[in-house]
Amino acid sequence: MDRLPLRTPVPAHHREPVLDVVVPVFNEERDLEPSVRRLHAHLRETFPYPFRITVADNASTDKTPRIAARLAAELPGTQWLRLAEKGRGRALHAAWSRSAAPVLAYVDVDLSTDLTALLPLVAPLISGHSDIAIGTRLARGSRVVRGPKREVISRCYNALLRSTLAVGFSDAQCGFKAVRRDVAERLLPLVKDSGWFFDTELLVIAERAGLRIHEVPVDWVDDPDSRVDILSTALADLRGMARIGRALARGTLPMARLRRSAGGESRGGLAGQLLRFAAVGAVSTVGYVLLYATLRPAVGPQAANALALLACAVANTAANRRLTFGLRGRGGAMRHQAKGLLVFVVGLALTSGSLATLHHVAPGAARPTEVAVLVAANLAATLLRFLLFRAWVFPARRTGRRGTGPTAS
Repeated sequence: MDRLPLRTPVPAHHREPVLDVVVPVFNEERDLEPSVRRLHAHLRETFPYPFRITVADNASTDKTPRIAARLAAELPGTQWLRLAEKGRGRALHAAWSRSAAPVLAYVDVDLSTDLTALLPLVAPLISGHSDIAIGTRLARGSRVVRGPKREVISRCYNALLRSTLAVGFSDAQCGFKAVRRDVAERLLPLVKDSGWFFDTELLVIAERAGLRIHEVPVDWVDDPDSRVDILSTALADLRGMARIGRALARGTLPMARLRRSAGGESRGGLAGQLLRFAAVGAVSTVGYVLLYATLRPAVGPQAANALALLACAVANTAANRRLTFGLRGRGGAMRHQAKGLLVFVVGLALTSGSLATLHHVAPGAARPTEVAVLVAANLAATLLRFLLFRAWVFPARRTGRRGTGPTAS
């Protein structure tokens, strides 16, 4: 699959804030001031563009609003926003919707994520190579300090996402994310959750729309004073997964429009995929015929068909993963191969059934006739395989590679 056209890079000499970092808070009178001052100092010293920090207060009832107002008055490029209702998703939605900065980000107020990852997080968005960037605590280069309970919960949550919604990103809930404003303007109206599931819903919709998601390994130290109610949050996340799953199954989300606005259709769209799939299929068919002809004298027609089809199915899935559907790296490769093998079973049933039918109708069929029937059956299986690959094995999403580079798939 061709690469998505690059977004327009942010001009090098930008007078207005290029980055708006939102800090959502609720009753954080203890952590707010030291964290915002630390974030401000880090950006002032390391970020090469103008920036803004927005404290988004979710109806705090302690001294948080007064502290936020004082920080906004004292620190250049700092502002605060007061909301009447609670909810991290609500705070991010409100702050990002009002911002004019080309790149929007957020960090948790406890700054559990090491801020040295902030520039690598937003750099591919500024350059136009990616649409969304997320910090991940589950990549190979990450260093995480947290208790076994939270570790198990985090890994189970992300494994559940991968198994139920077939997502490609690795860490949905790390409080360290960024998005281009032009992308946020299209995604935010579609995100319904106002709480902790906001991040996951945004990422699932973005991935299904074919947007580039860049992942950055982070160093992360758990806040022992975290007041997140794990049980209620987990139940809300499960409800959110069920809701977004139903929406995707029913086709109620405008994915086609999002893909067009993301530039996905300019990549050649369905026609381009078909051409690349056909080219891979032609090579696979030649390989299949050669393997079948080689194995048939030794193991018989049915076994030769199964072995040749299996070998070509593995190679075909790998080739289509990279060439037709533009996925690179190891992320999800085993899952794709497993699904590809299930598609292989469908093809095997179709081709074996056609071969059995031939031998039943014409027991003495010549070798060229066998090959011709199998090729015809493979052509029929190819169309079905393409449809299954496109809709199920490699659903419409284009995630960036995990790691520090800004390359897109």
